[in-house]
Amino acid sequence: MARRARIAVAVLAAGTMAVLAGAAVVLDAAHPPAMARYLDRSQRVLDAEGGLLRAFATADGSWRFAARVDDVDPLYLAMLTAYEDKRFFHHPGVDPLAVARAAWQWAVSGKPVSGASTLTMQTVRLLEPRPRTLASKLIEMARAVQLEWHYSKDEILAIYLTVAPFGGNLEGVAAASQFYLGKEPRHLTAGEAALLVALPQSPEAARPDRQPEAARMARDKVLARLGDARILDAEAAAAASREPVAQARLTAAFRAPHLARRLVAADPRTETRRTLIDGALQASLEDLARRAAGGLEPGANLAILVVETGGRGVRAYVGSADFFDAARQGQVDMARAIRSPGSTLKPFVYAAGFEHLGLHPETLIADRPTRFGDYAPVNFDLRYRGDITVREALQLSLNVPAVAVLDRLGPDHFAAMIAEMGIALRFDPRVGVPALPMALGGVGLSLWDLTTLFAGLADGGRFAPLRVGEGDPQAAPVRVLDEAAAWYVAAILRDVPPPAGRVAAAGRRIALKTGTSYGFRDAWALGFDGRFTVGVWVGRPDGGYGTDRTGGRQAAPLLFDVFDRLAPAAVPSSPPPAGVLLARTEDLPPPLRRFRTRDEMGLALLAPDAAFEIAFPPDGATVEMAAAADGTATLALRATGGRKPLRWLIDGRPITVSPFKRAASWTTATEGRVRITALDVDGQAASAEVWIARAP
Repeated sequence: MARRARIAVAVLAAGTMAVLAGAAVVLDAAHPPAMARYLDRSQRVLDAEGGLLRAFATADGSWRFAARVDDVDPLYLAMLTAYEDKRFFHHPGVDPLAVARAAWQWAVSGKPVSGASTLTMQTVRLLEPRPRTLASKLIEMARAVQLEWHYSKDEILAIYLTVAPFGGNLEGVAAASQFYLGKEPRHLTAGEAALLVALPQSPEAARPDRQPEAARMARDKVLARLGDARILDAEAAAAASREPVAQARLTAAFRAPHLARRLVAADPRTETRRTLIDGALQASLEDLARRAAGGLEPGANLAILVVETGGRGVRAYVGSADFFDAARQGQVDMARAIRSPGSTLKPFVYAAGFEHLGLHPETLIADRPTRFGDYAPVNFDLRYRGDITVREALQLSLNVPAVAVLDRLGPDHFAAMIAEMGIALRFDPRVGVPALPMALGGVGLSLWDLTTLFAGLADGGRFAPLRVGEGDPQAAPVRVLDEAAAWYVAAILRDVPPPAGRVAAAGRRIALKTGTSYGFRDAWALGFDGRFTVGVWVGRPDGGYGTDRTGGRQAAPLLFDVFDRLAPAAVPSSPPPAGVLLARTEDLPPPLRRFRTRDEMGLALLAPDAAFEIAFPPDGATVEMAAAADGTATLALRATGGRKPLRWLIDGRPITVSPFKRAASWTTATEGRVRITALDVDGQAASAEVWIARAP
């Protein structure tokens, strides 16, 4: 009988436990942990070293920075758990010993003497504030056990470290450390750590910026208890108590504000972004920009980009001289604004001429009044110099010779080349197509675009996108310019005289190109040495006319000031690559001695080289292709005749290939009939229909 009773009791107990467990599961599903406050965190943009560039307040106006256990000083964590919850890593959210002690003290004294709140219970209270009643305490206990069920100890600590109050609208140890101490919480002194442990207990009454003496007393109370607990020895605790207490709240970091805003707008769900920005350099250049803007006319502004050429990492980004200067429209990001580039594309016109037209730096080219159809460019200074070398024409930034070279190249060819470099030219909607004024600024580009182009020139004709974020993929540079052509241009630009009163630092040779847009609206300077590429723009964000603004007078001196703040160039200028011909004009082969315009060469230049047709695969052919492991196969394409650049289409859809080569390839998993079409720059079309079959 007794045995049956024991079995019945056991079954009843098991059933009760099962019912309670089921009820707990149902309640947990119906009332999961309230994580909304924790998940509403400030977005932060950091520099390359992890320093704060700019942060954005949460929807409720708080500075609430995420913080994990690994983000804070181990001493602070040791102090926190020793002071607030010494059995934190061993209890299930509620500390039975602390509860028993608190209940006994209450029973003996008739009033609460000590609390029994664990760090987990405090975290629950921060996530779900409630009136301080016994019922609330019981709910907090249940919620604390629930929180421990869902999260690890380190995760619970991370929640506390993120939402703990530190006075005003500061929440979390990272925000408090940043605004009170001006540092990340990874490296704290003992006194700083003790202060940050103490503040959540009385976040308003002990605010260092309003109640510095109360803050000091709260800190010293923590130090005294930690000394008793042997977290700090007496000497260390005494030394920490002598540390001064921060007595002011620092302003929010506000570096690279335009870039930070752009990054957050592009990806609002990413909480922390680490950039490649050099924080110290960024601060230095922002100071330089503010001082330089003081010397400009009212309403004028400037922008600066610094790129480390190898890897294309953006090391400084100044979108305007002062973000808050409304008179200069400081919140407009002029590093990305589309403007006329003036003469800054001329180096690329000549680079294409070196590669495709047989030009040489010492080739003679005519600088005299010339009409190109209905277009008659004039030089900036309204003077003409007769026969000069290409080197001189580029160094003097003469207009007529550059347009003559572009006329030979073909504006479509040149625009396609720039597109292959990764930059989209923006054309005047009234024209809508590439035209000869491109060489003189008749197109839209940004400082970002131009710096990208000049970084590719500095890299020997290899082009790649600029990188801002630490996690941005580093694309393999694409060779668009022949290495010899890029070297010729770089060598010419290195011999451009510096602006008046400026000399490059010893050992640094700066390749310089300036530009001025029509009406003195935009002044540009682009330059590079062996390590950095720098872009500078000066002008009015509203596009207004300048007061005799030129690239040489306003942008170039600023560019040299920027280089003075950069580390010495560790990479020397590259030696001449294979294919470079070092010779005087008279020693050049006869075809290279003088440049001939289209008119001088005759209209035959406009005719196609030969009949335009697809040489492979021939029309009507069946092509057997072996499939790769991923099921795709690559079909070789080749055209003859026509004028480059070419475009290729498969069944009417364009494919991405180099427009400057007659050979291309198409990778596909398609089988069956396809129509291949090639278009040349004159609009001629050649087509072939073929049947694609897989090789057995």
